[in-house]
Amino acid sequence: MRRRPGIGAIQKQKLEAGKFKDKGNEIQESQFEQMSRQMEVFRTNLEEFALNHKSEIKKNAQFRRQFQEMCATIGVDPLVSGKGFWSILGMGDFYYEVAIQVIEVCLAANDDTGGLIELDDLKKRLNASRGANKQPVSKDDILTATKKLKIFGNGFKVLPVGPSKYMIQSVPGELSLDTTSVLNVAAAEAQGCVTLQMIIEKLQWTEFRVKQVLDKIVGDGLVWVDLQAPAAAYYFPSLFPRAA
Repeated sequence: MRRRPGIGAIQKQKLEAGKFKDKGNEIQESQFEQMSRQMEVFRTNLEEFALNHKSEIKKNAQFRRQFQEMCATIGVDPLVSGKGFWSILGMGDFYYEVAIQVIEVCLAANDDTGGLIELDDLKKRLNASRGANKQPVSKDDILTATKKLKIFGNGFKVLPVGPSKYMIQSVPGELSLDTTSVLNVAAAEAQGCVTLQMIIEKLQWTEFRVKQVLDKIVGDGLVWVDLQAPAAAYYFPSLFPRAA
């Protein structure tokens, strides 16, 4: 017959388990303190780096993007750090200026674009509006500035369409999943154009579903409709080929 462990053995096991737990907590605290010290050293070095390369960060878009990636690794957002050291860089002011210009350019183009503008087109229009005396902004700058506009609601939004391609939505409201799918199909076409049959074939949808989403897109003013073609063609003006 197997003997059960006695009270003394049970107490001994509990005591050992408690010691292991205490030791584990001690190790975790030690590791946390060590990581905190390392992050503080990293932050200090990053501040020194930013101070030494302030001019390059402001003038070079690629350098600016890499600097922001370094900031992200330690949870620092210099765009919203308006006090203390980070205010020296003035990056918040730069992106605030770009964000305001994005709003102005998008609203001015809404009659032409229907409230959707391709990122390359927006960049070209925005740099033209800034004039020769201002440093040109990159696509990364525009994406960063536009993402900050989400505090105003869903009036401005970055929409990925296909690989490495983005649209900026500048009209209130959410685009449905069906609308976004059709937009992706159009973005893959050289003329930014779709037809009912093209959508049916590429998305494997029913004719009824395609007609429903096309009616919604037309009603929202996102497309121009060419009824002179053999089959009605729906053009997204924001995806029209632009002269270089």
